[in-house]
Amino acid sequence: MSETNSHGGFRVGAGRKKAEATKVLRVPESRIVDIKEYLKSSKKENEITDIRQFDPVTKLEIPLATERVQAGFPSPAQDYIDKKLDLNEFLINNANATFIVRANSLSMLNAGIDINDALIVDRSIEAQHRDIVIACVDNEFTVKRLIIDVKGCWLKAENDGYPDIHPVDGQEFEIWGVVTNVIKKFR
Repeated sequence: MSETNSHGGFRVGAGRKKAEATKVLRVPESRIVDIKEYLKSSKKENEITDIRQFDPVTKLEIPLATERVQAGFPSPAQDYIDKKLDLNEFLINNANATFIVRANSLSMLNAGIDINDALIVDRSIEAQHRDIVIACVDNEFTVKRLIIDVKGCWLKAENDGYPDIHPVDGQEFEIWGVVTNVIKKFR
């Protein structure tokens, strides 16, 4: 009677990948639960939701006052309406390449972008240093500031609570479009 060993031995696709090194990490036993909870909560949230292509068919003209509004002391009210403003013309440069996406994180809070803000994104604009962009990193969309320096290009979060993204070799990285405007509701 031959005894077969059902454990161990060579199995195709099993085990650690040869190019991937591992390291033992020692932590106090009292912190294991905290670390596990942190790892669960630090899963990357989807930073962009609700991508929609802009529909330039609608036209709505809004009266445009000739007087600018002061942020300090108010000036006497003037009821002069000079012309009408169409928000499509004001916000959109290339309707066929324009999308509206909703922000779903606070990673750009210090740039004035909040959760649920509508971002107008033009895909026909070539991204430049310091532009706020929508990028696709490993098949996930993110909104960040594009930084181009001696190290190459990378994505800067505008909130200290979020990490910057420094693409590495082999990582999927594409600038999807440039954010041209932010639409923010106050009420």
